[in-house]
Amino acid sequence: MQRIIKNGQVIDETWHLLDKDATLDGLSNSDDLIVPLALWREHAHALKVRDGGLGVWLDSDEEVEEIAEDLGNFRVIALNFPSFTDGRHYSSARLLRERYGYQGEIRAIGDVLRDQLFFMQRCGFDAFAIRADRDPHDALQGLQDFSVCYQAAADQPPLFRRRQA
Repeated sequence: MQRIIKNGQVIDETWHLLDKDATLDGLSNSDDLIVPLALWREHAHALKVRDGGLGVWLDSDEEVEEIAEDLGNFRVIALNFPSFTDGRHYSSARLLRERYGYQGEIRAIGDVLRDQLFFMQRCGFDAFAIRADRDPHDALQGLQDFSVCYQAAADQPPLFRRRQA
């Protein structure tokens, strides 16, 4: 069983992440699923009436605007990082939190490494599926790499506003 980091803790993964070419054939009605955007587009009506939890995942070339009207249907939005150097979804997480007010889980999936976690968290991610060849307990320490940030981000106001409070 895969382990993920969620809300600052390493936990067992309970959601099923479906492959990009998945279909609805043979899926349990009660499983918690994270479906690719294409499957959501094609079968939204059937996915909405399932008993299990529903999430969607976006590849790095897919934009959050494509699901903006559907955000209320998703408990999890997973953003795929196909490589460590592809940072497009940092902006996606900020848009989900700040522009669209999404309060559910935003999960980083794909080539996710310890060095990224602190900055991903600042952008609005609260869950991380660390690359399979890495230890999530070691990666967890990446959330504590810096003690103070001056700039504002999705996770806190700028330092001068925190000092005033």
